[in-house]
Amino acid sequence: MGSEDGAKRGNEQRTRLLGPDQIPPPPSPSPSMQHCGDKPADKLLTLPTVLTLGRVAAVPLFVSTFYVDSWWGTTATTSIFIAAAITDWLDGYLARKMRLGSVFGAFLDPVADKLMVAAALVLLCTRPLDVDMFEQAPWLMTVPSIAIIGREITMSAVREWAASQNSKILEAVAVNNLGKWKTAMQMTALTILLATRDSSLGGSDTLIASGVALLYISAGLAIWSLIVYVGKIWKVLIR
Repeated sequence: MGSEDGAKRGNEQRTRLLGPDQIPPPPSPSPSMQHCGDKPADKLLTLPTVLTLGRVAAVPLFVSTFYVDSWWGTTATTSIFIAAAITDWLDGYLARKMRLGSVFGAFLDPVADKLMVAAALVLLCTRPLDVDMFEQAPWLMTVPSIAIIGREITMSAVREWAASQNSKILEAVAVNNLGKWKTAMQMTALTILLATRDSSLGGSDTLIASGVALLYISAGLAIWSLIVYVGKIWKVLIR
């Protein structure tokens, strides 16, 4: 009680000396105090982040199994890619549902996605499927691969720049439905092309052609979404 009365008298004296408008505001809560509230702590390793790190760690294994010339090599490569695609959706879902989002996870998630997709595209370009269409048109995989990888590099640079600007520009580069469709087409196309590398697993020219077609569609969506993002940024800048 004595300490509380002393604090009150001290506040009254400061009010008389400085005036009510000159009293300094109370100190803001420290980060540790904020973490004790309703907002979840921004931990370095959360479950979604662990899943994302698993995707990064799976890239060397994915590359290794790709060069195994047997049915199980193709199966393992395709399974790793499918697992990466599933965990890509799962870590985002868990981060939102369980409120486990973190700054580190938000940075690492797109990096993990780009590493896996870029690895798959480069591998399929350097070692294309043994079918007539690739013998007649060896550039068939190269064109969409350059478009997709080039778009991802450009978009990463744009988002990095947007993060240093105002919030309106950052909102302009937020993931939209066009980007989600692009990712879905991309993952489906690459899964088909990886799975049909071994003809003993039932790969056919029609299935391979559908995978190539989907890859070109995803490349078109990638370029289109980039143009949309740049257009949104331009509208914000000229206001």
